[in-house]
Amino acid sequence: MKTMVLDIGGTAIKSAIFENDQLYDIRETATQASLGGAHVMETAKKVIFSYKKQYNFSAIGISTAGQVDPVHGRIIYANQNIPGYIGTPIREIMESAFQVPVYVENDVNAAALGEAVYGAGRGESDFVCLTYGTGVGGAMFTNGTLYHGSSCSAGEFGAMILHPEDRHPEMDMFSGCYEKYASTTALIRKAQAYDPSITNGKLLFERFQEPPIRQLTDQWIQEIVYGLVSITHMLNPACIILGGGIMEQPYIPARIEELLLPSVMSSFRQVKIQKATLGNQAGMLGASTLPNIHSSTKGGIDFDR
Repeated sequence: MKTMVLDIGGTAIKSAIFENDQLYDIRETATQASLGGAHVMETAKKVIFSYKKQYNFSAIGISTAGQVDPVHGRIIYANQNIPGYIGTPIREIMESAFQVPVYVENDVNAAALGEAVYGAGRGESDFVCLTYGTGVGGAMFTNGTLYHGSSCSAGEFGAMILHPEDRHPEMDMFSGCYEKYASTTALIRKAQAYDPSITNGKLLFERFQEPPIRQLTDQWIQEIVYGLVSITHMLNPACIILGGGIMEQPYIPARIEELLLPSVMSSFRQVKIQKATLGNQAGMLGASTLPNIHSSTKGGIDFDR
C-alpha cells in the first residue's frame, strides 16, 4: 500500500510517498517554525494536498519535533522553536482533512524506528538511539518494542544531570545537563571560544589537525562518553546507535567506542557502538512503519521482514 510520510522539523518538512520498502518523490519544504504550530499544520496540509493530486495513499505517517502522545496523535510538549505547538491535535487535523488513518510519532523515536527496520538497528531487539545536534535526543527499544514511558516522554537523555555544580533549574531546566556538554552546539561553542570563525562542524574538522582543536574535540567526546556510561549501565543495551551529522566524522564514533568500553563494567562490554546509517531519511522511513506497528497485535517491530 502507499503511505504518505512527513518528517516535520524546525527547519524543513521532509515528505515522500512510501511503497514496497522505498521512498519516492522526496521533497523538502521550509517549515517556517517561528510562525507557530498552526502555521506549521497549514504548511503540512498543503504539502500533503500536493501529493494527493498524484497519489492515492491509504495512510499518513508523521514524524515530528516535540514530545508526542502517539495514541491520540497530539503534541504534549514542544519548546519555543515551534511556538504554540503544545496541544496540537495532529492526527485529528489530518484525518479530518484527508479521510485516511493518521499516525504520529516523535522525530527521534521515528528515526529509531527507521534504523530498527532499515538501518543500523536491524536485527537488534534491545538498543538505544541517540542523536547529537542542537540538543541530544534519544529513543530506546526493549524486546523489539519502542519504549514510550508512562507519559510518552521516555528517552530524554539530554536531561541527564552530569554537572550538578552548574545546575540552576530556576533559570534553565537543562543547566548542568548532558546536552549542554555533549550536543554539537556545545562543541561549536567550545570551538568559537578558541576561534569565533568556526561556526559549524565542517569548518571545525577542516582544522582538526590543529592541537587545540583536537584537544577540545576530545574533551567534548569525553562528555558524550560520560553520558553513555550511565545509559549503558542503566539499560544494558546490546547496541548504541549514534546519529546526527557530526557522527559522519569517522574519528568520533571510533573514539567513543575506544573510551566507552574500558569505562563500563566487564559484564556490559558486549555493547556495540554503531553509526546511524539512514541520514535525513530516517524519520520518514520510521514514519512509514507506524501503520504496521499500530495494526500489529504485538505492537513491535517485525525483525524478519
